[in-house]
Amino acid sequence: MKKVSGTVRFRDLETGVWVLETDDGRTFQLGGGDRKLMRDGARVKVEGDVDETGMTSAMVGPRITVHRYSFAD
Repeated sequence: MKKVSGTVRFRDLETGVWVLETDDGRTFQLGGGDRKLMRDGARVKVEGDVDETGMTSAMVGPRITVHRYSFAD
């Protein structure tokens, strides 16, 4: 389980993809969570499983399957 914080962004690639841009410059493709998490520009803290070896069609970074999240202050 990995904990990361950053900003949720929508990228207009193919059919669109939601990503988490972390404060240290990494990018994760978001999986899981719910609709409330998918707010472009939202600052969040996410806890989830990262698949470093998987491939996605968007190719924006590893996928993080969100188990828990909270909005940052």
